[in-house]
Amino acid sequence: MPENLSYKQAEEELTKIVSEIEKGDVDVDALAEKVKRATELIRCCRDKLRKTEHEINRALAELKESEPEEVKSQEDIQIFTASKRTPAPDDIEPF
Repeated sequence: MPENLSYKQAEEELTKIVSEIEKGDVDVDALAEKVKRATELIRCCRDKLRKTEHEINRALAELKESEPEEVKSQEDIQIFTASKRTPAPDDIEPF
């Protein structure tokens, strides 16, 4: 796998390699190495995307688990939020 590259760095290098290959700027002797490097970069990007997806799903699951029991659906959230808001002065009836 490529050295500790960020997703952006790996994507930029991969884009450069693909562009060089598409333009025909790669010598036949270097083509195999370029394809090998591109394969490593694709694997790196794919792994980073999977890891990010896993972290997001885990965070969303933790958030859902921490919701109060009465708040489970979007409609429930709207009702719950509306019931917690401070009434506007116009909403308060005089005694």
